[in-house]
Amino acid sequence: MRCPFCGNIDTQVKDSRPAEDHVSIRRRRFCPACGGRFTTYERVQLRDLVVIKSNGKREDFDRDKLERSIRISMQKRPIEPERIDQMISGIVRRLESMGETDINSNKIGEIVMEALARIDTVAYVRFASVYKNFQAADDFEDFVHELRPNVTPEE
Repeated sequence: MRCPFCGNIDTQVKDSRPAEDHVSIRRRRFCPACGGRFTTYERVQLRDLVVIKSNGKREDFDRDKLERSIRISMQKRPIEPERIDQMISGIVRRLESMGETDINSNKIGEIVMEALARIDTVAYVRFASVYKNFQAADDFEDFVHELRPNVTPEE
């Protein structure tokens, strides 16, 4: 593993243990060249996934990008970080176990929305506003009305 401080490629692992999410390994590393210490995380990857965007462009699946978008939708919500990590790991496992290496971005979005709807409706609406490209307040109103069809909006 390359040292992030000096670029030396000969670093040593000083400690390995399961990470808090129990789906990755946390490794403490030491660089003998500069004395720097840093942490890396290692995850099992069942297969390389490729995301097919709505414009047809293909790009490698990026777990970090998925995690960032979910965490943005859950900012300042009363959800335990461990629960968010478990949800993200569950989504990735579901994608990897679909049997396909090419996955449409809209399928990923639907899976994320399903998971968010079970955990927090505010985060669900936040994510949907970006995923479904809301342009005006009416888009929010229509979406929320779909969530609660028996509630009539006040005029």
